[in-house]
Amino acid sequence: MNGPGPFTASGGARGVPKSRVERERELGWLLTAPAFAVMLAVTAYPMLRAVWLSLFSYRLTDPAGREWVGLRNYAVVLGDRLWWEDVVTTVTITVVTVVVELVLGMAFALVMHRIVFGRRLVRTALLVPYGVVTVVSGFAWRYAFALDTGFVNRWLGLGDLAWFGLRGTALLAICLAEIWKTTPFMSLLLLAGLAQVPEELQEAARMDGATAGQRFLRVTLPAMRSTLLVAVLFRALDAYRVFDTVFVMTAGAQRTETVSFLAYRQMIGRTALGLGSSVSVLLFLTVVLFAAGFVKLFRLELVPAGAGR
Repeated sequence: MNGPGPFTASGGARGVPKSRVERERELGWLLTAPAFAVMLAVTAYPMLRAVWLSLFSYRLTDPAGREWVGLRNYAVVLGDRLWWEDVVTTVTITVVTVVVELVLGMAFALVMHRIVFGRRLVRTALLVPYGVVTVVSGFAWRYAFALDTGFVNRWLGLGDLAWFGLRGTALLAICLAEIWKTTPFMSLLLLAGLAQVPEELQEAARMDGATAGQRFLRVTLPAMRSTLLVAVLFRALDAYRVFDTVFVMTAGAQRTETVSFLAYRQMIGRTALGLGSSVSVLLFLTVVLFAAGFVKLFRLELVPAGAGR
């Protein structure tokens, strides 16, 4: 028999052509495979090296004294109160910055989505903070809150308030610097989500007499659910690894040390490569567990547009 075999030229089994979703998924893997291979090659060795070093008692100043200790470094880190204090500080910064950035980012996204005149100028101006190097923005905010060179106290009439002298005000300054720097990133993600909301839904709600607030709460936000969750996830993962701003503004003083700064202080400051590597591995595992839990809790699915058709 000369009929077609079980697999046709279209790639489908028993002559059934592949669906649009399957073709798009295969194309996506083909397009991302080179970048994924490069990223894996660049990041795999440092990650595996960090895991290996975390199993040793190893100081850079005493290479000959390296000793295998197994999981003892992890027990030391998890049993130290400093680790849990830094986790609380990191979570506090993450929650505050992500929540405020989500609200401000949505406001900016709505403005950019509705504006007619000067749209490119507004979007370019909004991206300026995100284009500034984090270390540079950290120094700028540090001088802004300083007693001698700062203008914040003078503008707000706060007198000689030492922002970096108390834990609460120091954390507030760090959060403000992070919010100013990364709100544009959040607004861009949300702007992309707003562009995917069908205008027909808005018109139907308007014809039914829904107010602007009702349309936003009952039409816009539900239609942007996946975009909102992805934006929160990406920004939360990035905020949890905050280091530059803390390093420049407070150097971990007044109990503002984060988990990333703890890893830096152990490895660079104390040259304890074993303990520092264990902190880094725990940080990585925390991020992975948070991402997996977030996706499972909110049932986050990145379904292509038109997948149901």
